[in-house]
Amino acid sequence: MEHAAHGPDLDPLEERRRLVLGLRLFILSEIMLFGAFFTAYFVLRAQAPAWPPSPEFERPGLALVGLNTLLLLSSSVTMQWAMTRIGRDDRAGFRRGLLVTLILGAVFLGIQIFEFASNGFGISDGVFGSTFYALTGLHGAHVLTGLLLMGVVANRARLGLVSREHHTAAELVGIYWHFVDVVWVTLFVTVYVL
Repeated sequence: MEHAAHGPDLDPLEERRRLVLGLRLFILSEIMLFGAFFTAYFVLRAQAPAWPPSPEFERPGLALVGLNTLLLLSSSVTMQWAMTRIGRDDRAGFRRGLLVTLILGAVFLGIQIFEFASNGFGISDGVFGSTFYALTGLHGAHVLTGLLLMGVVANRARLGLVSREHHTAAELVGIYWHFVDVVWVTLFVTVYVL
């Protein structure tokens, strides 16, 4: 009777397949969300006579943002390294890779917050300020979400609950983290380079 109330037990491979499909659908919805923000950015930028609209709203320098980009791309490499380690049932290597990924992501977010605090403009400073902070802030929220999810996985790994046979949650967080990195590269090129 209790079994029927909770539904049928799923084969672990079927459960993993469903979870990965769910994450892919979620990422698709996130692509549409970011797509709407990027579309608004391009429309507003195309309508502006100059971008940034005045010299006082200069875009942040590329040196710090370039370093931040390197940090985030490196975190994608360390996340993949961690996933390779758990695939070989190297739990200690997985934990180290995840920890380095967490540190790199946290430093990225810290630099992003520093950039926000030291920019000479704010979100209420016209269309440039609002689009800049909307795009970079939305991405920052996704980085924070990824770090929180990684923290949960790191705690599960610390408790011995992540192994070669049981690492679906880690795999899902890894896929999400790579998505966040791809969005940043697109954002970096769009907002800082073009």
